[in-house]
Amino acid sequence: MMSSESTSQTCSLLLKKWKRELKLTSLEKSKLSGQLIALDRQFDRLENKHIRLTVFGRVGVGKSSLLNALIGENIFATDIVNGYTRKSSGVVWNQDINNLNTIELVDTPGIDEIAANKRTLLASKIALNSDLVLLVLSSDITFIELEALDTLLKSGKPILIVLNRCDQWHSNEIENIIESIKDRLPSYAKQLTIESVAAAPRKAKISAGGKVRSEQCDPQVNSLKQTLLNLLLNQGNTLLTINSIRQAEGFYNAIKSDRLKRRKSEAQGLIGKFAALKASGVAVNPLLMFDFATGLALDTALIIQLSKLYGLNLKGHSARKLLKELSIQNSFLGGAQLGIQFTLGVIQHLLFLATPFTGGLSLAPAAPVAIAQAAVAVHTTKLTGRLVASELLQNSHLRGNNPRLILRHFARTNPNVLRCLNSWGINPCKETENIQSLLP
Repeated sequence: MMSSESTSQTCSLLLKKWKRELKLTSLEKSKLSGQLIALDRQFDRLENKHIRLTVFGRVGVGKSSLLNALIGENIFATDIVNGYTRKSSGVVWNQDINNLNTIELVDTPGIDEIAANKRTLLASKIALNSDLVLLVLSSDITFIELEALDTLLKSGKPILIVLNRCDQWHSNEIENIIESIKDRLPSYAKQLTIESVAAAPRKAKISAGGKVRSEQCDPQVNSLKQTLLNLLLNQGNTLLTINSIRQAEGFYNAIKSDRLKRRKSEAQGLIGKFAALKASGVAVNPLLMFDFATGLALDTALIIQLSKLYGLNLKGHSARKLLKELSIQNSFLGGAQLGIQFTLGVIQHLLFLATPFTGGLSLAPAAPVAIAQAAVAVHTTKLTGRLVASELLQNSHLRGNNPRLILRHFARTNPNVLRCLNSWGINPCKETENIQSLLP
């Protein structure tokens, strides 16, 4: 069994090799420059065992105060006026954790300080540059926070929910709020841990003049702090490894998505060309088995041509395997189409056989049959083309290593990686990209 440290070292080597072997065009380098920079930074953090923990949430929930309480010093600026933090900033958390050289705590602006259309972008950016996210709440979870949480979850990043300002409620009220938060979480987020804290509690004090004033008390964050330290001790290096692979996979999918977008019209023309060839072939040919053989050959050739068009690695054997998989996945629709094709082919074949006995009159109905066969051929070819494009995005690979396969390998060979994936609900086989708009 590989240790977490040896796994991270092996992962670092594999990912750097994968990146070196990427054949990116100048246009792709320009369009994906921001992601490339973020990817290089993540690879550097993996090599240097530098993990980032980021607080995230609405303005005024006490994110900066929470970080100060964890550190034990007033490093992050706070103010009685909400929204003091205007940009992300980080500081090193001096904790001795095996297999980690640096633990960085990062503060961020409030998500409700920016326009609604930019919140998703901010959440995505935070997720991209973090290894663990603390979503800080100050009461029951709001719609804005649920939206941000959904974006973070879709990124596949580990998340802890922190309920701050618990000094304001009785214990039974805290339990009710936590229960309400759990009820409002989406089904795929029910496993998230919720920690209750009081980062900057205050209590009433009567001054010498008899006036009531409030004064700050010691923070109540020990439970959260212990949870974080245990998590970093047991999973820190593994989390850093998994997040590096996931970020590489995100960049990898961005390349393929970009190629699909740019090649969409060309792919449509290619599919139309093959559809016309298949239609003309089945329409004029009276032999049913030859129709199937011709159709299979044309579909295989279409797959290979599409893979070349998109610059993705899919050869003849893989193309035939893809046809088999696609036919299984779409057995109902494909079976219906094959049934129609078979019936039409039999009718056409019988009409040709009857020609000597009818003086050629039986050939008259063959024209509509041929047209129907051609229509089926066109439809099935277009369907195959769209399915191929989808499969190319999700399961093909560029030259070199495939980040998703690297993650699957570590999940099979290292129990720590598998436990970490399971504990955070991360599926190494799941494809989150919505590609319908990219298909030809």
